[in-house]
Amino acid sequence: MGILSGNPKEEPLHYGEVFDIWASQLVGNSMIAGYQTMMNHAGDEELKKLLSEAIETCQQEKKQVEELLKENGIGLPPAAPEPPDACLEDIPVGARIPDPAIAATLSADIAAGLVACSQVIGKSIREDVAMMYGQFHIQKAALGAKVLRLNKEKGWLIPPPLHLNKHGDC
Repeated sequence: MGILSGNPKEEPLHYGEVFDIWASQLVGNSMIAGYQTMMNHAGDEELKKLLSEAIETCQQEKKQVEELLKENGIGLPPAAPEPPDACLEDIPVGARIPDPAIAATLSADIAAGLVACSQVIGKSIREDVAMMYGQFHIQKAALGAKVLRLNKEKGWLIPPPLHLNKHGDC
């Protein structure tokens, strides 16, 4: 039996896994604080629900990743303090983050998160790490579908140029 056989949790992490796991925790910490701030700026109730879901998802991921880092003796990255609650009406109109920009940021973050999870899965030699990030990927994809639907329903989606001439007809 080799060093990489048996219980995956007893196998060592390789340096790529360590970096990716640590970096995902750092980014997740930042996203939690950012989404909490965006909650203060959001006016649309459906958008607020999706931001709340994103925060909850990030916090669940944070808990799992933090446990993995601690189990492997890896120091935790810094986390921003939770921003204070603010009333939307107290934020000057010119200083507010508009709902379409919040939704676009959420969409972009989810897309980047899907790529990052796929990279961790692809680099992992520990099955438990790959499975954990596979689960994160599934959750992000589901949330991304909800955000896409909201963007379409609200008219916030800015599509790239659309290819309408499918058959070469002029």
